[in-house]
Amino acid sequence: MEIFKTLESYDYEEIVFCQDRESGLKAIICIHDTTLGPALGGLRYWEYKNEKDAITDAFRLARGMTYKNAAAGVDVGGAKAVLLKDPKRPKSEGQIRAFGKFVEGLNGRYITAEDVGTTEQDMDWIYTETDYVVGTSTKPGTSGNPSPVTAHGIFFGLKAAVKEAFGSDNLSGRSVVVQGTGNVGLLLVEKLISEGAKVYVADLNEESVGKAVEMGAVEVGIDEVYTMDVDIYAPCALGAVINDETTTKIKARVIAGSANNQLADIKHGDVLMERGIVYAPDFIINAGGVINVVDEMHGGYDLERAMRKVENIYYQVEKVFAIAKRDNISTALAANILAEERIKAVRNTKKIFVPHKNNILKGLQ
Repeated sequence: MEIFKTLESYDYEEIVFCQDRESGLKAIICIHDTTLGPALGGLRYWEYKNEKDAITDAFRLARGMTYKNAAAGVDVGGAKAVLLKDPKRPKSEGQIRAFGKFVEGLNGRYITAEDVGTTEQDMDWIYTETDYVVGTSTKPGTSGNPSPVTAHGIFFGLKAAVKEAFGSDNLSGRSVVVQGTGNVGLLLVEKLISEGAKVYVADLNEESVGKAVEMGAVEVGIDEVYTMDVDIYAPCALGAVINDETTTKIKARVIAGSANNQLADIKHGDVLMERGIVYAPDFIINAGGVINVVDEMHGGYDLERAMRKVENIYYQVEKVFAIAKRDNISTALAANILAEERIKAVRNTKKIFVPHKNNILKGLQ
């Protein structure tokens, strides 16, 4: 892999290789863009086939966070870190704290958080080494479990998509199939039912499905979700569920859910557009978690304030639809443009010199 060529391809700013022999730490921090502010992105703990795959994943995820954060309207850039899993050596406090020291060494350019394979306990260990971490249980003014806030954002984004498809965001009497009843999916089910929607659910976890049924949902088979004649399909489990096979089967007028990377390929966004299906892009609609932890960075966390900010996802989704119509493109492509246009606008304003209070030339004081 030609590292500098890859960095240049999408204008990545920095990649940091972190190694600590004593603890066994092998990690990669990739900072994509800090135009909007310090780069925020989680720490992923994953077993990769080789170092090249780990580097590639760090690049991909970091750029994705730039777009997600920009489109969410928050003042942070995009980054990601990956901790290479050694099957012969379990993750340890020593590894995580060593990683925290590397984060501290970046002096605020990168702020880490929980991701796949890492936990709140890991964030607590990182916090012993650096303040540049969110989502801990010990740091004053932290946000805690992001699921309720994420579900709140999905709900408002879904309503915006329903308005686009049907002319009104009223969910009373609308039919919805929710694929995946995990933490976020189950909370979404509760919100939909409270609004008078007819909700169907599908999940391999019978316990969580049972909870949804107790709320008033109707269980359906895993393979039925694509062919059901419903108004809304809400994918809240695995990614790549919108693919060559399913795009021809989906009967819902709206697709809006919490799952990451719902499109197997960007081309499937075009297929949905051609079929007249309104798609709320995943990284726009599921940005509640990011908005939630960013609230920690502004004078202590406030749940009510975070919830109000998350409700703006409704308007961000509307902006995506407006761009899609303006440029005659899919909403999947329009979501990227929303992020790019915001970064460009802020980058242009940064050309205007504003002296920092600690940076003013002595001769001008």
